[in-house]
Amino acid sequence: MKYLVLDVGGSAIKYALMDKQAVVLEKGQVATPLDSFGAFSSEIIRLYKHYQDQITGIAFSLPGVIDSEQGNSITGGALTYNDKRNFVADIQQHCPVPITIENDAKCAALAEAWKGSLVGCKNGIVVVLGTAVGGGIFLNGQLYKGSHFAAGELSFLLTDSWHAKGEPYHYWGHDGGSRGLCRAVEHIKRLPPKSVNGQQVFDWANEGDEDVCEALDAYTYRLAMQFFNLQSLFDPDVIAVGGGISAQPLLLQYIEQNLVYLEQHLPMHLTIPKVVRCHFMNDANLVGALHHHLQMTETPVP
Repeated sequence: MKYLVLDVGGSAIKYALMDKQAVVLEKGQVATPLDSFGAFSSEIIRLYKHYQDQITGIAFSLPGVIDSEQGNSITGGALTYNDKRNFVADIQQHCPVPITIENDAKCAALAEAWKGSLVGCKNGIVVVLGTAVGGGIFLNGQLYKGSHFAAGELSFLLTDSWHAKGEPYHYWGHDGGSRGLCRAVEHIKRLPPKSVNGQQVFDWANEGDEDVCEALDAYTYRLAMQFFNLQSLFDPDVIAVGGGISAQPLLLQYIEQNLVYLEQHLPMHLTIPKVVRCHFMNDANLVGALHHHLQMTETPVP
C-alpha cells in the first residue's frame, strides 16, 4: 500500500509517495499558493491526479491549530485561508480517498515517537526550532493535544513576566526560533534585517567569531531556561530538538553548557533535562503525517 503524504509550509509543499514503513519512493516540492484556498486546492488536486492510481490515501501535515478527529483546520497559521475550514471535506470533494490532517509540529513528534529519538520514552517532548517554535508533547505514551488542540503551541509562551502593563509582550516564538537567532546576530554585527540565515550564523560560530558566539550563547541560554520550564511542567524522559539548525553540533553543545550552568546556579534542586537531537530532519513531518494516517485509518502500524 502506498500513500501520498504532504508537508504544507508557508513557502513550499513537500510531497512524497511513501509505503507504510515510511520508505520514501518518490519526493518533490512545489511552491505553496498564498493567495487563496482555490489555488491551494488546485495544486493538491494536481498532485492527487498524478498519483491516484498508486495510492490508498492522503496524509497532510499542516500549520496551525488542527482538529484531526473532525478534519478541521481551526487556524491556518501563515495560510489564513485555512482558518475555520472543514479541510478534509473540502479536499475530499476532489480527491475521493481517505484523508487525514495533523499539526506540523505534532507530526514531527509522532515521527520521533514512532521511529526516532523518542522511541521507548513514556514521556517526551519535541521542540522544533523553525521560523518560530513548535512542539509536540507525549504523556504516558500518547500524543497530548489538550482541550482545544493547542497543546505544544510553544511559540505563544510568554517569556518576560517583568514587563509593565502596556509594554510589548515577548513570545518564545519571536526570540526562540531560528529567526530569533539570526535577528540577534544581525543586531550584534550591525547587518540589515533578514540578511543572515542559520547556516551563515553557524559558519561564523564554527570559525570562532566572538560576536556570533556571544549571540549563540545568549540564545541557547534562553533555550535552556525554557527546557527547564518544560522539565518542571511535564518531567519528560527526553526533550528532542528539531528544525534546520538542530543539525548543527554546536547548537547542542551550547545548550548542554547552559543547562549545566543553570543547574549549578539556580537556588533549587532541579532535574537537568536530557536534550537530544531529533532523528528526523527535513522528512520529520512527512513521516509523522504518515504515522497519524495509519493510526486514523486503522491500518496496523508496524
